[in-house]
Amino acid sequence: MKESIILIGGGGHCKSCIDVIEQEGKYRIAGIIDIKEKAGQTLLGYPFIGTDDDLPLLVGKYKNALITVGQIKSAVLRIKLYNYLKELNAFLPVILSPLAYLSKHALVEEGSIIMHHALINAEACIGANNIINSKVLIEHEAILGNHCHVSTSSKINGQVIIGDECFIGSGVTIANNIEIANKVIIPAGTTVFKSIKKSGIYIKS
Repeated sequence: MKESIILIGGGGHCKSCIDVIEQEGKYRIAGIIDIKEKAGQTLLGYPFIGTDDDLPLLVGKYKNALITVGQIKSAVLRIKLYNYLKELNAFLPVILSPLAYLSKHALVEEGSIIMHHALINAEACIGANNIINSKVLIEHEAILGNHCHVSTSSKINGQVIIGDECFIGSGVTIANNIEIANKVIIPAGTTVFKSIKKSGIYIKS
């Protein structure tokens, strides 16, 4: 019998997460947590079953949780939810699309989701509460911190080090051996050839 899981956040990113969870087939989605105004509604057939205020009861009942709030400019909400779920002793599994490739020599930490057709190569290390979106490439020995979102079709090359709370836009390419500071936003389509040492929005010089 499949274990149940609750999803925290019922927007567009949640829809993509639902699809990955369904394809993986390891968990039964018990319901979605969002604002009280969504009570009684459904998302892709799954009910909204409560708000953040209900999480102590729901975590006690279902144990497994995934943060399905999206992240574009800021990781603040995902971090707040992550810390709260940890306080409640929730179990935050890694969700892995069966259409993705994860090397047996790579490491992915709790609460991260690896989406369709992502490829994570040998000795890559991915921290907690990360979104690795569709068709992302993370090459050998790359390190990704916590609470990051690597957007669709981005390429993180070998031995790149990315800090915490970063947003890597769609189609970004980061060259080998680059280091990225914490809280950096790299706009879609950017190619990065030099290390980024300061937080903020990266503007290619």
